[in-house]
Amino acid sequence: MSDVDSFIEEVTEEVRRDRMFLLLRRWGWVGVLTVILIVGGAAFNEFRKARTTGQAEDLGDAILQALAQNDSAERASSLEGIASEAPGGDAVLKMLLSASQVEAGSRQDAVDSLNAIAVQGDLPEIYRAIAGFKALLLQSETMPVADRRQQFEVLAAPGAPLRLLAQEQLALIDISEGNVDAAIERLQAMRQDAEIGVDLQQRAAQLIVALGGEPEPLAARQG
Repeated sequence: MSDVDSFIEEVTEEVRRDRMFLLLRRWGWVGVLTVILIVGGAAFNEFRKARTTGQAEDLGDAILQALAQNDSAERASSLEGIASEAPGGDAVLKMLLSASQVEAGSRQDAVDSLNAIAVQGDLPEIYRAIAGFKALLLQSETMPVADRRQQFEVLAAPGAPLRLLAQEQLALIDISEGNVDAAIERLQAMRQDAEIGVDLQQRAAQLIVALGGEPEPLAARQG
């Protein structure tokens, strides 16, 4: 290689190096920022997980301490004093609170606790359905029959998680109103439902017999 070629190569290499340093000075912060965001995001996720776990553990400890009290009124009072930031934790807390309130004789307070869950839109439907169902059961002697029927019909809508249990309650309302034929028809339809459980199916059959009817043969199920 001649001295001229060697000189040209050195100059070219120096120009490349200068360009690289210029680019680093101009855009190097982008790479640094990317690293910071990645590391920071991972750290934040770990912090959030640890915080959520810690909150769940604190909530569990507080609930266990409250449930350890023998007196139902004191137990209910202790549960009322517990707060949960998570919607699911709050729902479980109110479920336990309602049970203690029933034991303490505060039935209306228990209904209010359950209804608070039933209208909480950020909860899964199953939580809200269970709470609404339990609240209606607690009001079987105080709520007008027409109102109970209307609310159980909502819970018995197609696709609703507790629709078959709600249908059973509607059959009991039919019986209380003296409409035995409607109750039997409803119970027969329940027994043929592909999603009915064994226990509920047996209860429906027993109730049909008690009403003077005869359970229809179960249709063959595929799958």
